[in-house]
Amino acid sequence: MPISSKIMPNSPEDPSSFNRSVVALAYDGLCTFEFGIAAEVFGLARPEMGEDWYRFSTAAVAPGRMHARGGIAITADCGLEALDSAGTIVVPGWSGIDAPVPQSLIERLVAAHSRGARLMSICSGATVLAATGLLDGKTVATHWRYSEALARRFPQVNVDASVLYIGDGRIFTSAGSSAGIDLLLHLVRCDFGAEKANAVARRLVMPAHREGGQAQYIERPVVPERGTLAPLLDAMRANLAGDHSISRLARAAAMSERTFLRRFREATGTTPGEWLINTRIDAARELLEQTRGSIDEISAAAGFGSVEALRHHFRRRFGISPATYRRNYLPGGPQVRADA
Repeated sequence: MPISSKIMPNSPEDPSSFNRSVVALAYDGLCTFEFGIAAEVFGLARPEMGEDWYRFSTAAVAPGRMHARGGIAITADCGLEALDSAGTIVVPGWSGIDAPVPQSLIERLVAAHSRGARLMSICSGATVLAATGLLDGKTVATHWRYSEALARRFPQVNVDASVLYIGDGRIFTSAGSSAGIDLLLHLVRCDFGAEKANAVARRLVMPAHREGGQAQYIERPVVPERGTLAPLLDAMRANLAGDHSISRLARAAAMSERTFLRRFREATGTTPGEWLINTRIDAARELLEQTRGSIDEISAAAGFGSVEALRHHFRRRFGISPATYRRNYLPGGPQVRADA
């Protein structure tokens, strides 16, 4: 079942015992949102947090004028030498999942890690950390769109496309852009405790911790349906609660059961049972997003025999309950009053 995070304990016994210097990288083609959330969490003045809050700065990967996404030209106050004294280094995305990583940056990151600094990446920034070799044999997170490409480029790294963020104490990686906020809040929680992390989350107007992993955001690929079974598949979709036993489906297709199963896999890439479950889940997902029917009504309309069956299969794919999914995605859902 997908989970939101995989994290080993990383809380210092004394909040004054860690290096508060946080340095974010700036590079040509900078991912503006990823950099912005790092600056928001670590760099924004927060007098209510006291004098022990983070000290934030930016290090340019290369000297001179750089460009950020959205037509912005930027320069940074510091160069890579800022990494030498950083307690935490943030890689806020990267210019491309296949873009080269400068050797000078690799060497600085390896040296920083060796002296005890924490390294963290957001989204495609996992490319930079993987290039250092420090992720070899480790499990990492990145955006689900980049997971296959990252695994191909760095086969010695285990890429987990199901989680929002993951870490082992001094190296942290996160999934897509907003999952970076989840990771940043986790770091605040580790360093300063849940109360201050919750305060930052409230100021960001977002939950301090999200349920579920990336599965709920992944666009399910449409597998082309080949052969002569398209009319039968359409009939199954139109009657998801009907009797779709193998024997009945084979008779409807005028085939032996053995031939039908082979042709079905050729047409859909899966078995009739899995196809039906996935189709029912997709129907339930659409109903949860677009209607206000009860979970019982949606379970029946999607062809599940019971609410328990819907919950089981929904959690297995998305890692959250149908009710939680609805709160996240029904238009106006989070803003609707409980007594409305």
